[in-house]
Order: sequence, then structure tokens, then C-alpha cells
Amino acid sequence: MAKLYFYYSAMNAGKTTVLLQSAHNYHERGMRTRIYVPRIDDRYGVGQVRSRIGLSAQGHVFDRDDDLHQRVQADIAVHGPLHCVLVDEAQFLSKAQVWQLTDIVDRLDVPVLAYGLRTDFQGELFEGSQYLLAWADSISEIKTICHTGRKATMVVRVDEHGHAITQGAQVEIGGNDRYVSVSRLEFKRVFAGESTIPLKQGTLFE
Repeated sequence: MAKLYFYYSAMNAGKTTVLLQSAHNYHERGMRTRIYVPRIDDRYGVGQVRSRIGLSAQGHVFDRDDDLHQRVQADIAVHGPLHCVLVDEAQFLSKAQVWQLTDIVDRLDVPVLAYGLRTDFQGELFEGSQYLLAWADSISEIKTICHTGRKATMVVRVDEHGHAITQGAQVEIGGNDRYVSVSRLEFKRVFAGESTIPLKQGTLFE
């Protein structure tokens, strides 16, 4: 029986690597998959799904007003059985689109694997992550570490000089040059202005 899976983590935990490996596992067994990626994440080019270790694939772009259930249903009608749907950067899904993922699972009996961040740089849930946490059949954390050696669960946004930003729009696309994964304790220190350790662009703390 198909399920909706949500794999979440902080930045740089290898979410996209795991997604691409999962797709590869299906393909090795002669099964067909479909990868979806939000249009807003165009760091590597529109529709490009690329991991930090160099793995990549072409995904199918979606916008916030797209009906993912209808798109998958149409794909099956044209190309035949689909064995898995994978969603990269799932935090950017709308509430309606997470519900559509549950329809893909419940009505089409196709498993859905969604990968994304849980919270933003202010510690608030993304819309997509909020409803994936509420509605997914299976929820798993992909772990990474803070410079302190603690488990990193939060994300800090940095400016062009590598200093922490605590205000601003929720969505600002970026990679290692804009975000650093830290522990909850270090996140608290940054927001309280207690950390005297500067954030360095593109790396962990010095």
C-alpha cells in the first residue's frame, strides 16, 4: 500500500542525495519515477535537481498553483504505470499541494517521497513542511551536525559578509553562501546576540 513519506533536515544534510539515490533504486528495478522541483529553486537552472556531491537529474517544475494530483494522473494516462513520485525542496509546497500529494497516494496508489527543510531561518515552519508533518504517513529526520558537534536542527541565514541575519522574507534562495546549519543552542545564541563567533560565508563557524 502506497504511503506519503516526509524526510526533513537542516541545510546540507544530504536530502537531495538521498532523493536521487531513491530514484536510482527504482530505475535499477525497471520502475518509472517522476521528480518534481519547485520553480522558485533555480540555483542550478530551472528544473535541475543537484546534490552537493555532484549527483543530478532533470526534474519536472511546478508552481504554487499547480495541481500535482492532476499532473501525475495525466502523466499516468499518457505514459503508463508510475511507481514513485519524489518531491525536492518540499518546504515550498502549498497546503493545497500537500493535500494533493495525499491524493496521489490514496487515489492513485503511488508512493510519494518528499524531501525538505522543516523550519526557516527564524525557526518557523514552512507551509509545506507544516502540512507534511501533519499529514504524512511516515516522517524521518536526515541528520547533520553543527560546528559545535551537536546535532544541527536549525538554519541561520547570513549576509554577504557572513554575519547572521535575523529579519527578512521567509524565502530567499541560496546555498552554503547564505545558510548555515546549527544546533538549537547555537541558534538561540545567534538570535540573542550572545554569539561572538562570526559566521563565515560558505563554511561553518570559525
